[in-house]
Amino acid sequence: MSIVTAPTPPEHQPATDLVHALRAVVRGAVDDSTRRRAEYSTDASNYRVPPQVVVFPRDVDDVLATLEVAREAGAPITSRGGGTSVAGNAVGPGIVIDFSRHVNRVLEIDPEARTARIEPGVIMADLQKQAAPFGLRFGPDPSTQARATLGGMIGNNACGPRAVAFGRTADNVLELDVVDGLGRRFLAGRGLDPVPGLDELVRRELETLRTELGRFGRQVSGYSLEHLLPERGADLAKALVGSEGTLVTILGATVNLVPVPAAPVLVVLGYPDMPTAADAVPALLAHQPLAIEGMDARLVDVVRRVRGASAVPHLPTGGGWLMVEVGGPTLDEAMDNARALAADAATDAVQVYPPGPEAAAMWRIREDGAGLGGRTPSGEQAWPGFEDSAVPPARLGAYLRELEALMASHGVDGLAYGHFGDGCVHLRLDVPLERSGDPLRAFMTDAAHLVAAHGGSLSGEHGDGRARSELLPVMYSPRAIEAFGAMKALFDPRDLLNPGVLVSPRPLDADLRRPAAHPLPALRGRDGGFSFEHDAGDMTTAVHRCVGVGKCRADTTASGGFMCPSYLATRDEKDSTRGRARVLQEMANGTLVTRGWSAPEVEQSLDLCLSCKACSSDCPAGVDMAQYKSEVLFRKYHRRLRPVTHYVLGWLPRWTRLVTSVPGLARLANTALGWRPLAKVVLGAGGMDTRRDMVTFAPTPFRTWWRREQRKTGDRQATGSPRPKVLLWTDSFSDSLSPSVPQAAVRVLRAAGYDVLVPEADACCGLTWITTGQLPAARKKLTELLGVLGPYAVNGIPIVGLEPSCTAVLRSDLLDLLPDDPRAVAVSRQTHTLAELLMAPAPIGPAPEPESGWTLPDLSDVTAVVQPHCHHHSVMTYTADRTLLTQAGAKFRTLAGCCGLAGNFGMEKGHYDVSVAVAEHELLPALREAGPQDVFLADGFSCRTQADQLADVQGVHLAELLAAHLPARAT
Repeated sequence: MSIVTAPTPPEHQPATDLVHALRAVVRGAVDDSTRRRAEYSTDASNYRVPPQVVVFPRDVDDVLATLEVAREAGAPITSRGGGTSVAGNAVGPGIVIDFSRHVNRVLEIDPEARTARIEPGVIMADLQKQAAPFGLRFGPDPSTQARATLGGMIGNNACGPRAVAFGRTADNVLELDVVDGLGRRFLAGRGLDPVPGLDELVRRELETLRTELGRFGRQVSGYSLEHLLPERGADLAKALVGSEGTLVTILGATVNLVPVPAAPVLVVLGYPDMPTAADAVPALLAHQPLAIEGMDARLVDVVRRVRGASAVPHLPTGGGWLMVEVGGPTLDEAMDNARALAADAATDAVQVYPPGPEAAAMWRIREDGAGLGGRTPSGEQAWPGFEDSAVPPARLGAYLRELEALMASHGVDGLAYGHFGDGCVHLRLDVPLERSGDPLRAFMTDAAHLVAAHGGSLSGEHGDGRARSELLPVMYSPRAIEAFGAMKALFDPRDLLNPGVLVSPRPLDADLRRPAAHPLPALRGRDGGFSFEHDAGDMTTAVHRCVGVGKCRADTTASGGFMCPSYLATRDEKDSTRGRARVLQEMANGTLVTRGWSAPEVEQSLDLCLSCKACSSDCPAGVDMAQYKSEVLFRKYHRRLRPVTHYVLGWLPRWTRLVTSVPGLARLANTALGWRPLAKVVLGAGGMDTRRDMVTFAPTPFRTWWRREQRKTGDRQATGSPRPKVLLWTDSFSDSLSPSVPQAAVRVLRAAGYDVLVPEADACCGLTWITTGQLPAARKKLTELLGVLGPYAVNGIPIVGLEPSCTAVLRSDLLDLLPDDPRAVAVSRQTHTLAELLMAPAPIGPAPEPESGWTLPDLSDVTAVVQPHCHHHSVMTYTADRTLLTQAGAKFRTLAGCCGLAGNFGMEKGHYDVSVAVAEHELLPALREAGPQDVFLADGFSCRTQADQLADVQGVHLAELLAAHLPARAT
C-alpha cells in the first residue's frame, strides 16, 4: 500500500512583510522573536517546527483579522491551545495562533438545557469550575484538563477516563462557530448545506463511510466522516471534531453538559499483568462504570521512587491494576455497585476507596501518567508517538500480548496505562531518538500493522498529527484516503490550515526535535558544574526530560502544588517550566538560539525563574529548572565578570559572617541601614530593588551564643552524655540572621531526649553560590562542609537542618555537585528536618531514652497560616510537618505555591513586581484573611522576610512554635 507524503510547502510572504501586515490589523501581541518562536516550535510531541510568528489574539475579531492576512499571504495557520498535543498537531511553519491567552471565556451556561457556549481557549478545568454550581460538568475529561483547552480537545476529539460513561468530545459538541480555509464563516451543526459539495461527497462515499469508519468508540484516526451519514443525523459539527485544525479554525462552540456523579467510588483491581487486566474489561463494562483505567505496576513504582511511599495508597497485589470508578445516587448505592462489579472482576485482589484523599491520590497518579511514563524503569527517556492506540475492548488483552512481543523484538520498553474501558492504551517508548528517526519509523510501521490487524485505530483520542498521519493507509483503504483528501479540498483547497497533518502528511520521522539537538556534556572536576548523572552526564539529555506535558501551565495550588510561580503571575509561556526548557532545547539545537550560554533568549527565559525547585517534584517528568538555571549561569559567567548581585547576594553568607563576627558591628550596620535614604543607596548599588528593606544582622550570632552556653553548662559536648546525640547544623541564615531559630531548636531537641551537638567549625552549604551559578565556589563550600559534617554522618548521628533551602542542598544538590565523594551520600542520608526527626515512625539514629517522657507540645490553642518553603515541598516534602501539627492539635491552613521572594530572586532589581504578584496568589490573601491571634508559620527565612516586608506580619519557625509551647519543666 502506498504512503502519500507532503510536497514541499508553498512559498509564502516573507516573514517581515507578514509580521508587519499582522501588526497593522491585530490588536493582540504579534511576536516573531526567536525566543518566542523557540517556545512555540514544539508541543508535547517529538516534533519541532519553528513558526514564523506567534499571534495572541485579544478576541474573535483579532482571529478573523489574522486569518485574512494569512490567506492573502499564503501563510500556513496552526491553531494552538494549551500545547499539550502529543502527536505534533499544534506546531506549524507559518502563523501559530495561541487562543489560550485571551480568547478563553465561558460565554454562557444554560443549566436548563445543560449546555455551555465557550471560546476555544477555555481551559477545561475552568469550564468545570463554572458549571459545578449547577451540578453540571463537561463529560470527557482528559488527564491534562487543568491546562488543555476546549478548542484543542475539539481539534483532537479528546476523551479521557470518563468517556466510558459520557463519550468522546464529538459526542458532546452541538454546534461550532468556524472559519474554513477559504474564509467562509458558518455555524456547523446538523446539516451539510454550509459547505458546497459536501452532500455530493457523502452520497458518493456512502459505502466507505458505513463500512470503514465509526466501527468502535475510539476510532479517532483520520476524519470522522461517519457523522455525515444521513442515519447519523448528517452532523457536520461532530464530523469536524477531531479534524486537528486542518479543515476549519474554531471561533466558538456550544457543548453538552452532564450531571456531576453524586458519589463516585473507586475500585482498584489487581492482576498478574496488564494483558490479564485487559481480559477482565468486557465483563466490567456490563456494570456501566464511569471509568475503567489500566495502570502498570511499574508506573506506580516510579511514583514511590520519586515521591516517596506516602504518595501511593495501599494497593491490592498485582503487576497491573484496573482503576474502576462506579457511581450511584448515594454513597451506599455506589458501594453496592462497587461490590457487584468486584464480584465479576476475575480477581480477589480488590481495594475499594470511597471519595476521599486516597481516591484522589490514585487519580493524581493516573493524571500524571504522561510525565511519569516519560522514563522507563531503567531510567531511559521514553517518547510519545505511539501514544494512544486503541482496539475494540474485547480485543485488548490479545492486542497487549502481541504488542509486548513487538516491543521486545524492537528492543524497546515502556509503561502501559490508559483508558482500558474504551480499549485505548497510552504508551511511551524508549526508542533511541538521539541520532536518528529510523528506529521510530521501523517500530511505528510494524505497530500500525498490528493495530490494523486487531481492527483498531492508530489514535484513540489524541489525533494523528505528524506522528501517525503518514500511516493512515495502513489502517484505511485507498478509497477512504481519497475521501479524506476530498474532504480537505472542500474546506481548505490551498492547504493553509495545519499543513502536513492528516492529508498530504509529512513523513513521521521528519522534523524530529531530539536528533537535531547537540550534546552539552556536563563539565566535571574542580572547576565544573553539575554532574547530570541521571541524564548520562549530558545537559541536553536533561533538558529533554521536558516532553511538553504542560503541568507547569496549570494552577495546581488547589491540590497543594507549587509549580510554576512566575507563570501563575504572568500567564506567559516564557515563564513556564516548559517554555524555559524549550528555549534550552533550542540552545542545544543551535539554529534559532545561536549564541549558546550567553544567548539573550536564554537570559530572557531564565530571568523570572525563581529557582524554587518545585518543578523537580511537581513536574511529572522531573525537570529541575533551578539546576539548569544554575548550570547556565555557571557556564555563561565562568571566569568572567558577573552581575553585582552575584557578589552581593551570592556571597551573602560571607558578608553576614563578616558583619556579625566583629563585636558591635552588627548593631552599627543595623542602625545605619535602618536610615531609609542610605538603605536605598546601598540596595541600588547592590543591584537590588530599592523598595526592599535590608536584612537585619543578629548582634549575637547563634554560634557565639552556643559557645557561651557551653561554658555555662560545663561543655557537655566535650564531656559526653549517655543520651542519644543529634547534630544541629546551623546554616548561615539561621546563625547570623535568625539565631532565635536554632536556640529554640536546642530547647526542643533537649526536651525530646537528645543531646545536642553543634559543629565547632563553620559549615556553609553554598546555597547562594549555587543559585547564582558560582558552582566551583559552591563545590568548595560543600567539600569543606563534608569535612565538618561527614564524621558525624558516617557514625550514624542524625543531622538536623533548620533552613529548608539549605537542608535541601544537602539532600539533593550535594549529590549532584560531589557525586564521587562517599561522604556526600552519608551526609545526605543523615540530614533531616526537625519534623522528620521528631515524627519518624522508627527512630533516626539511637532512640531517645523512654524515661524522657517526651510528648509533642500541646498546640490546641494554635491557629496557624502555614507557608511551606518551596525547597521543603519539592525535596523533603511537607508530610512530616503536617503530621506533627495535626498530632499536636493545631488548627492550620497550609498554603500552596511560592511566597515570591525565593532567596535572592525577589530582592533583585526588575523582579519586585513579579515577586509581589506571586505572593498575591496565595500568601498575601491568606495573611489578610487571618485573625489577629493567628500564627504565621514559615520555616524559610525568605518566606518570613516576604511576609514581614509586604504584609508587616512576623513569622515563626516550627522550632520557635514548639519551644514556646514546651512545658515549664522541659525548658
